[in-house]
Amino acid sequence: MSERPPKANAKLGLLLPGLGHALNGRWITGAGLMAYVALLVWAAWTGLPRASALLFPAADAGGFRLHPWVATVSWVLIAAGTWWTAWRFANPPVAVRAGAPTSQWRELGRQFRRNPMGVLGLHCVNVLLFLALLTPLIAPYDPDLISVGEPLVSPHWGYWMGTDEFGRDIFSRVMYGARISLSIGFIAVGLSASIGTVVGATAGYFGGAVDKLLMWLVDLLISLPRLVLLLAIVGFFRSAGAASIFLIITILGLTGWMGVSRIVRSSVLSLKEQDFIQACRALGLPNWRIIALHLVPNALAPVIVHASLAIGTTILVEAALSFLGLGVPPPTSTWGAIVNDGREYMRSAPWITIFPGLMIVAAVMSFNLLGDGLRDALDPKLRGRS
Repeated sequence: MSERPPKANAKLGLLLPGLGHALNGRWITGAGLMAYVALLVWAAWTGLPRASALLFPAADAGGFRLHPWVATVSWVLIAAGTWWTAWRFANPPVAVRAGAPTSQWRELGRQFRRNPMGVLGLHCVNVLLFLALLTPLIAPYDPDLISVGEPLVSPHWGYWMGTDEFGRDIFSRVMYGARISLSIGFIAVGLSASIGTVVGATAGYFGGAVDKLLMWLVDLLISLPRLVLLLAIVGFFRSAGAASIFLIITILGLTGWMGVSRIVRSSVLSLKEQDFIQACRALGLPNWRIIALHLVPNALAPVIVHASLAIGTTILVEAALSFLGLGVPPPTSTWGAIVNDGREYMRSAPWITIFPGLMIVAAVMSFNLLGDGLRDALDPKLRGRS
């Protein structure tokens, strides 16, 4: 074992995270880290003057709120993670001998870093997530506050994205809308991936009548048009407030697991014939233990890729529901709801629709790039092509 020598100028990253990476040719990672620093400086610059009012609001201002505290803790964690990444690059770990065994996740990271578009997608996704987490420190106004400016004011200094017909600040609404839209995407995909993994692993492992019954159910649900099914369910069970967000997440999760189940089933059908699974059976391990501890972990790679791509699709579906007036009800802001609010002003105030639409495009593209990078890193046939 030997110590890797620090790369030239890598320690400059300790002063400005990302600078060391950029000077050593890793431009995308360097630009991503510097973007994180810019977000941190921006949040501190705009949030510090309002810190007391945000963290300890008066009783007449609504009392204690959790969001500013989450944003403050997130700021600290993002700063720690950013500088730790720069320190890790300046002080690389002990080198591994050629041919020495390495973990699957370490190998995945090494392969993923070879794909510049995948790395770009990862940093773009992180920027979107950090923006959502730091929104209470960055957004200058309450997203639902009326008459913070004149109605339908075009973008300018003070109102970066203009105002809507009620004089609400579009920038604040877009930033707070990111929290709802991204949360719906992540939680709904997490729910669908969990259900699909359980169904697919059960069908693939037991086979026979269990497999036929579960796959018949999957085929039946796939044959139903998802958007029509969503419109019918949302219209029938429509509710208000936080319950509407829970309803949207539940419906999107319960109608998006079928593809995951097929992916997991195909992986389990191959894995269950391997020697280590036969050894588990010979040892008398119960079926649930074999599935949970041995089959599912080894079948997660394609699920991760599918989930990263499905988050962008789920955000689009939620935006479509909100555009049709069946998403999260007003005044709660989501990207799709803001686009819907501006459709009557496309000629006179196009900025109401343009900016949330650009955020939707950026989010979907970022998750697609990330998913493509993960696919290339996990598929031995595609490694080294990027």
